[in-house]
Amino acid sequence: MASVTYEHVYKRYGDVTAVSDLNIHIEDKEFIVFVGPSGCGKTTSLRMLAGLEEISEGNIKIGDRVVNDVPPKDRDIAMVFQSYALYPHMSVFDNMAFGLKLRKTPKAEIDRRVKEAAEILDIGHLLDRKPKQLSGGQRQRVAVGRAIVREPAVFLFDEPLSNLDAKLRVQTRAQLTKLHQRLATTFIYVTHDQVEAMTMASRIAVMKDGLLQQIDSPQQLYDHPGNVFVAGFIGSPSMNFFDATLVESDGKLEVNSGGFRLEVPAAKADEWRQHKGKQVVFGIRPEDIHVKPFVPPGILESNMDANVDVVEMMGNEIFLYLVTKDNKQFIARVDPRVRAQTGDAVDLAINMANAHIFDTKTEVSLAG
Repeated sequence: MASVTYEHVYKRYGDVTAVSDLNIHIEDKEFIVFVGPSGCGKTTSLRMLAGLEEISEGNIKIGDRVVNDVPPKDRDIAMVFQSYALYPHMSVFDNMAFGLKLRKTPKAEIDRRVKEAAEILDIGHLLDRKPKQLSGGQRQRVAVGRAIVREPAVFLFDEPLSNLDAKLRVQTRAQLTKLHQRLATTFIYVTHDQVEAMTMASRIAVMKDGLLQQIDSPQQLYDHPGNVFVAGFIGSPSMNFFDATLVESDGKLEVNSGGFRLEVPAAKADEWRQHKGKQVVFGIRPEDIHVKPFVPPGILESNMDANVDVVEMMGNEIFLYLVTKDNKQFIARVDPRVRAQTGDAVDLAINMANAHIFDTKTEVSLAG
């Protein structure tokens, strides 16, 4: 078991900086997820920890040991790749045992570890099969099993679910969460899928253009995004953004976007009033927009109207693509009892308790 620390880590390819000044401390037994769009530096950060990429500057520690110059095989890590990387001519047992055989582990110990890992992953009945006889989900579990038998201090996962279909991804997500709880080992997981990150991580590190944007628990990232990028990346559908101005009218603070005016509740007005008169980016999540009369009790609502552009029926909810008076588009995630049709005008209640404002130039949150 071990913690992992990135200290001012850089990775450069010529004039291109893939990872810039990365500083993260990952606690022992933590499940942390690096998330971000393609090219953000998340996989490069993982590969530097694994020893598959050289560090241009800075230090990476596993426990108290700096591993910059330690060969991958001596770092006490195990990695699960996106492509499974199984040997097609070997049985499941031999695939899982291969690394242990190279280390000259005693045969009885190999047998014990492989069978124990197979039991954990429910693949004991597959040990005699070849990879071509397995489904995608089974192959992925074999790849995870091959990592488990190493009994490493740190597990690394590089987008391991991206080759699976949607249903299998959900099932495997839950299995990996249970596996982490059972093994009580440090898990570091890379994905571009924010749903995977939200459902599995104890903390999420959001990256963009090689820079760490914010690191926190899933709920904190959702409730208190540090900037526009994090706010838009975490949550599905993503947050709606509007260019607006904070104005005061009859002693009440309002968000004025041109196409609508929304009253800021007293609890937020005290904090937001310092930005009165400024242009801001106003953010509201689709799930905080409700169609009357299907408004949940207890919300701090402010009202506006809009026209329906597109309706997406999801069964347990409805996505409404809406247009403001000044032709700004946004999306609402509403109650399935709503019967709005394309072209309808709808009365909306906006839950201003969960609204956000950001600086128009820096895009950093202005609310705490």
